[in-house]
Amino acid sequence: MNNDPAEIRVAAGVRRLGAYVVYAEVEGVRVEHGRIDVREHGRRVVEMVRLTYTLETLRLNPIIRAYRDFMWRIGIDPTKIRPSSEALVRRILRHGVFPHINNVVDTGNIASVETLVSLGLYDEDRVAGSLELRFARGGEAFNPIGRHGERLTGSEVVLVDDEGKVLHVYPYRDSRETMIRESTHRVLIVGAGVSGIPRSTVAEAVERTGRYLEIYAYGHVSSSPREAS
Repeated sequence: MNNDPAEIRVAAGVRRLGAYVVYAEVEGVRVEHGRIDVREHGRRVVEMVRLTYTLETLRLNPIIRAYRDFMWRIGIDPTKIRPSSEALVRRILRHGVFPHINNVVDTGNIASVETLVSLGLYDEDRVAGSLELRFARGGEAFNPIGRHGERLTGSEVVLVDDEGKVLHVYPYRDSRETMIRESTHRVLIVGAGVSGIPRSTVAEAVERTGRYLEIYAYGHVSSSPREAS
């Protein structure tokens, strides 16, 4: 178990591409399913999305555009692999429902839909040491949630801990190795920033997620949002 505060650094090559990270930590969460208040918030989010966006206007939103531009820069086609926030909103537009998982994951997804910022929530006790946002190494293993394990090509940007576990492929997919589960009590919130998205917007998304974890998951924000070094 890792009880030390998280530290994240951004490799110089990735920083030159415009990537940055804002993160915070929440302790004492309890993972639950089927909370009525979370489901009600999810219904409000669905209504907001349907009143605010269409598939065409979403594509043209400056935040979504910034993520897409970043993905093009690193050689990933965002019309085939969507930034995570865009994928959530598109799913709501297509199906008209919020994709509930559990109260902890839902809070991050709600904040992501509301702000359009791509967010990752991780079980901090499964993170070893400090983290780095860097380019993947060719052949590096990644075990995405809901998919078979894969080998990365080396063009991806990844968030990796001191043991070499890949937590996240930036800014669209998380690992099952550090995902939120029934035993999770400490959560690391990571906001994915890229050039074209104000740092204040990413910080607000991270802060909002922390507030929701206090409301919906009994958590206590133990560290305020801060930018990775």
